[in-house]
Amino acid sequence: MLIGNVGKDPDVHYYDADQAVAQLRLATTEKGYALPNGTQVPDRTDWHNLVFYRRLAKIVESYVHKGDKLYIEGRLKYRTYDDAKGQRQYTTEIVVDSMEMLTPKAQSANAEAPKGAAFE
Repeated sequence: MLIGNVGKDPDVHYYDADQAVAQLRLATTEKGYALPNGTQVPDRTDWHNLVFYRRLAKIVESYVHKGDKLYIEGRLKYRTYDDAKGQRQYTTEIVVDSMEMLTPKAQSANAEAPKGAAFE
């Protein structure tokens, strides 16, 4: 499970019989702190690749926008592929099983789902 902010609007593609897949990046931030000796440790942000399928992908397309805060649950998926230069690339994705939108409706751009709406 992760709670974070959407980095950009979802990238949605349709395939076989109106099925959808959506991808987006989610930023999670670990707050900085001060060590006993006074040294400041800055905030640390990690970016996660999220993948949504079928109905959940269509919901993401309609209601999720850059800057929105999401709570997601899912499983890790590791992939490899060869890039345009023929070099092997490795990527880790989170295949989302369920999602809850945490951004209030008034703050979300063009969103119409209620605050705290959960989707599976």
